[in-house]
Amino acid sequence: MIITISGKAGSGKSTVAKEVAKKLGLKHHSIGDLMRQLAKEKKVSLNELSRLAEKDRSIDMELDKKTIGLREEDNFVIDGRLTAYFLPYAGLKVFLDCNDNVRAERILKDKRSDEKSKNLGELVKKIKQREKSERKRYDKLYNIDYHNKKLYNLVIDTTKIGIKEVTDRIIKVAKSGETKNL
Repeated sequence: MIITISGKAGSGKSTVAKEVAKKLGLKHHSIGDLMRQLAKEKKVSLNELSRLAEKDRSIDMELDKKTIGLREEDNFVIDGRLTAYFLPYAGLKVFLDCNDNVRAERILKDKRSDEKSKNLGELVKKIKQREKSERKRYDKLYNIDYHNKKLYNLVIDTTKIGIKEVTDRIIKVAKSGETKNL
């Protein structure tokens, strides 16, 4: 079983993916973790790395190569923006959506050192800049918009529901095997 979990920054992708993998006894992969590690290695912020990637295709290619390399595996959960695109045969492709302010609040609470901001408004602006950069790059490189709900079997708005409920919904659908036209 392969489950891809995509969505906006702060929607809960990584947290939910870890929980789903744990409860189903599957391996977990995170493209976001790989991107944070790459930013750290280059000694830049995530926003700076996104801007660099607009001009330097090798950054996206490195991350994409790691995702494509997973095609050899059979059972895992992966979170990342383009996972549904690179792993189209996955049994369940999930998109997590969420209100901008709630996403920013989650990121601030998570105390991600690579996504610091003075306040909520500033962080919302940074998140939107990063997403704009990503969407521009993905459109140019792959002619894809990862926000397009047609890529996914299951779309969940996480604005008002917790990790447990989101995780339970995904597991229920995954176990049912009924992933067509949700």
